[in-house]
Amino acid sequence: MSNDPYSSAARIRPGWIGVIIMFLCFVAVVIRALAIEEIRSILVGYMAAGLTYFVLYVLLLVVPRMPEWLKHVFLGLQCVAVLLALSRWPEFDFLVVLFLLMTYPLAIIFTGRVRWIWVFILMLLTSGSLIFFLGVIRGLALSLTTMAGEIVVPSFLIANHETETARIKSQVLLKELQETHQQLELYAAQVEDLAAVQERNRLARELHDTVSQLIFSINLTARSAQLLLQKDPARVPQHLHSLQEMTTDALGQLRSLISQLRPPQNLRDQT
Repeated sequence: MSNDPYSSAARIRPGWIGVIIMFLCFVAVVIRALAIEEIRSILVGYMAAGLTYFVLYVLLLVVPRMPEWLKHVFLGLQCVAVLLALSRWPEFDFLVVLFLLMTYPLAIIFTGRVRWIWVFILMLLTSGSLIFFLGVIRGLALSLTTMAGEIVVPSFLIANHETETARIKSQVLLKELQETHQQLELYAAQVEDLAAVQERNRLARELHDTVSQLIFSINLTARSAQLLLQKDPARVPQHLHSLQEMTTDALGQLRSLISQLRPPQNLRDQT
């Protein structure tokens, strides 16, 4: 048996509205029977059967974790109680509504094929008991509406449960997508930071490999020119020309590095 909360076979939880409606229907059946004068002669047996039915009904709803075999026993005893009440006064055909009320707890406590087997059993008991006590035509005519309800009630509960399960699943998926989106944004920010660090490291290497070397060469050439100014002035212009070329080259390298530090044109336009 599946424990997956999203599975169509997952158990249905009883709702307060449904429970209240079922109990009001049970009370209506009891009151209608008590309003008939003929019930006085079998009042004790009728009330005993009704009380047994009610206690078992409540237990099936409030103790959903009872053993599986015990659930079948309780449902079977409820069926016996209804049949006994019908056998004492078959004219109380409305008692088969109690079979219909049983479809509510069985739709909750059972799943899959077992659930529908019990629905089929209740339909057979509904039609079979009335046909047995009242005849084929009358019994079948009086049981059709109840039999239809015995299909509609569990079908409605299952459809409502599947709709609620789908809604919960959608909410969970939406939450997971939002969390994934936040993680992706975090990863993207980390990637951008890493890319910025790598770019700074590259520019630092280029600065060291090119501009710093040129500045070092400029410094040496300037020192050489300073020494030649006293010993061999004729060679100073050559050194000055070299200084000019290296300075121009260094400035070009600096401009290139500075341009790489600037954001792209589209980002500047956005800011």
